Amino acid sequence: MSRSRDLLRRLWSRSNGRKDSDDPDEQQLPKNLASVEASNILEARVEKRKRELGSEDPATLVSMNNLGFSYWKQGRWKEAEKLQLHVMESRKRVLGPEDPVTLSTMASLGFAYWGQGQYKEAEELQVYVLEKRKHLLGLENPDTQEIMNNLVCTYLDQGRFKEAEQLQIQEFELSSRTQGPENPHTLISMGNLASTYTKQGKWAEAESLQRKVIELHSKSLGPDHPSTFGSMANLASIYQEQERWKEALDLYFKVMKARKEVLGPAHPDTLSTMASMGSIYREEKDGKKQRR
Repeated sequence: MSRSRDLLRRLWSRSNGRKDSDDPDEQQLPKNLASVEASNILEARVEKRKRELGSEDPATLVSMNNLGFSYWKQGRWKEAEKLQLHVMESRKRVLGPEDPVTLSTMASLGFAYWGQGQYKEAEELQVYVLEKRKHLLGLENPDTQEIMNNLVCTYLDQGRFKEAEQLQIQEFELSSRTQGPENPHTLISMGNLASTYTKQGKWAEAESLQRKVIELHSKSLGPDHPSTFGSMANLASIYQEQERWKEALDLYFKVMKARKEVLGPAHPDTLSTMASMGSIYREEKDGKKQRR
């Protein structure tokens, strides 16, 4: 193995853009890579490493990738894209297009495309990474499931609900089998799938799944946990979408009361519930006017 391949493997972190503990300089970064302070430090480090080591040195590429990660955490998608495109092309040349390090860089670049609404470019990379990770790591590997989630987001943002649903069912079944039905990741997957059913007007499937989420949240976290309130609010929104005003209001009222007691009256989640109730009152009023 060449020096570049060996050094790059040691410096690169497996998860998109996460700084690697084997690089002493990267250890000195602020914990919050989304901060301007972090991006300022990384910008100076990238320039220094480019000047001293060259733009394709493995250490330079790590700092570039971390700077790209910092940019997209700040929503600076175009700047992230430019850096991560350079990193990806360099790693494809040095490591090959199927190396796990290259695939992680592709996943980061795909996310930068997604953030700019460049769905075709994002999907192309995400489908490639997903297929390679399924082959190299297996469906049950967390990295495979991570890119599956990214591709779901790309489909959903384009209104391609059926394709998103198929992936979400697969992910939900995998998570249930490998992590258990009460695992937080499984519950998130279940709630996301219920949301996709709702977007397609599959009310019975959405409602059944969301009721199960409430039951499992209540069992594993307790009835007064914010996640339990959130799943109840999601069920209320399913009722609201169907114009089942009374059921929606009754459930929203329970959520609002619980959130006031646990989170406080000024908490964003409490205020969001109040706003949802207000929108139902307006929709009811408008409906009555139209029927006159």
